[in-house]
Amino acid sequence: MGEVIGLIIFGAVIGVLARLVIPGKQAIGWVITVIIGIAGALIGYWVWGMISDTGDTPGIDWWRWIISIAAAVVLTLVYTSLTSRRT
Repeated sequence: MGEVIGLIIFGAVIGVLARLVIPGKQAIGWVITVIIGIAGALIGYWVWGMISDTGDTPGIDWWRWIISIAAAVVLTLVYTSLTSRRT
């Protein structure tokens, strides 16, 4: 149960940071932000595990955070492009 709560919190942080990186306003609610953040975090963990020798570093793993935020930025851009209304 603790892992799920941690993943939700980590996903919320990653989602908010990803939205801060993207210029302009995104018409996305907080639930979608958390879901995109969780997906970005999972992708970041997977990618870092693929390119890292050990998959684990002591202290704060800045590369994993950066990769997770980048993945969430891409997912946010894809989501907004798919859901935006063109007039």
